Amino acid sequence: MRLTSVDNLGHQLVRLEFVTQSELAACMAQLRGNGSTPEDLLRLLERKQHVTSYQVGKILRGEIDFLVQGRYTLMYRNGAGSFARVFRAKARDTGEMVGIKLLRQRYVQDPGSVAEFHREAELGKTMKHPNIVPIYDVGRNGNHHYFSMEFIEGGNLRELMRIRKKLSVADATRSTLDMASGLEYALGRGFTHRDLKMTNVLLSSKGVAKLVDFGLAGGDLHLHHEPGESSARALEYATLEKSTGVPPNDPRSDLFFLGAIYYELLTGVPAFGRARERSDRAQVSRYRDVRPITAIDSTLPGVVVDIVNKMLQYNPKSRYQTPTSLISDLRSAQRELGDTSSPDVPSQPSKPSKRRQRRRDSDMRTVMCIEDRSKQQNDLRSYFSKHGFRVLMLNDLQRGLNRLATAPPDCMVIMGESVGNGALEGFQEAARLRNGSPMVTVLVLPENQADQKAEVDITPTEQVLVQPVTLRELRTCIKTGLDAAGANGKPRPERN
Repeated sequence: MRLTSVDNLGHQLVRLEFVTQSELAACMAQLRGNGSTPEDLLRLLERKQHVTSYQVGKILRGEIDFLVQGRYTLMYRNGAGSFARVFRAKARDTGEMVGIKLLRQRYVQDPGSVAEFHREAELGKTMKHPNIVPIYDVGRNGNHHYFSMEFIEGGNLRELMRIRKKLSVADATRSTLDMASGLEYALGRGFTHRDLKMTNVLLSSKGVAKLVDFGLAGGDLHLHHEPGESSARALEYATLEKSTGVPPNDPRSDLFFLGAIYYELLTGVPAFGRARERSDRAQVSRYRDVRPITAIDSTLPGVVVDIVNKMLQYNPKSRYQTPTSLISDLRSAQRELGDTSSPDVPSQPSKPSKRRQRRRDSDMRTVMCIEDRSKQQNDLRSYFSKHGFRVLMLNDLQRGLNRLATAPPDCMVIMGESVGNGALEGFQEAARLRNGSPMVTVLVLPENQADQKAEVDITPTEQVLVQPVTLRELRTCIKTGLDAAGANGKPRPERN
């Protein structure tokens, strides 16, 4: 839809519920003169956090209607594959943040692909388990086919491994137990996954592993499309099953590829190595001759090594036969390792190690960072996680401000270069919403906005830094604020 005037744009934004009439009126009043353009209005709305940069780009290209899918408004694009794109979206009736998976337009003309997309999404709606990402709605908006699902803040395992390189034995075992529990539930309903890989495992902000794309990766959905990661994994499943003489959808195949994930979480090294060519994935030796995990890390506990080895047995009769039997051994391993943090594992009288206790301590400080650039997100997450903080990363300042009323963090860091002109206003709003609670707020301004620091009343818990700033300097600033906040509230020493 072409934007012909500021008034026309404002009408469309209100009609589609991007803004309220009062929000629009306030912004219109700030526009000076009759020469204002639709882009001027959009940029002002962006600074006020009423629309996102992704939405501005789409609207300027005349694609405002695309941003509205059913009862959802698309906010950002989170990822894309050959078959579908994934967006962060907001339900207009409830304000809830969800994920939206949208079928790519090149498949809309294929009735088989459309029917399979809807059929598998409807099947996914029947899955209700804490270790499976739930699907809420399945719908169509003109030529667009979509479904909504729970939005998971923490990203996927592949993204985590890029930062962490490998996980502790306790964390890797806990995540594998989560995944096995999801598989057990699905198998009880007659489903296998058939696309187990790092990118199909999402982690909640509390570290709970959740399986995604159940069913959507199974069957023949991806096999007649161009090669991609999902079709490559389908080839791997098919090669394993054909070479071992078992039928497709054998549940032991999921356990084999779950073993490959566990292997990589523990070592940081892929179980099968990287395939240079698609034909490499069809080599039986790739799955038959997996390098022993002890050849990579000889210090791993024997109980864990035994589980990995059994999961990765080439002969399906020598593998775990069901997720239930695997779960039993994983829980036994947790008890032996002294990890009782899983709710399904009975408490043990033995006292956990100090390091493990620190990791599980409910008083771990939470730092919420407002930053939308991937590299900076990774740097912040990696650094503060290493120094004992729980890190919550948000792209959108308004979402961060909304969280202050329901789940305030110990510290909120606003990266001004990422947020733009609304950073100072957001910082001041965060200080207002703080309302005396022991929360630290830090605004990091770019050099070209350094003069804004003079507009702020600096306190021990409300700090402004100007770039260039090192991560160490930022952490020192946060620690000073937390110490000051602790003097007025519950002291919670930082984990170093």
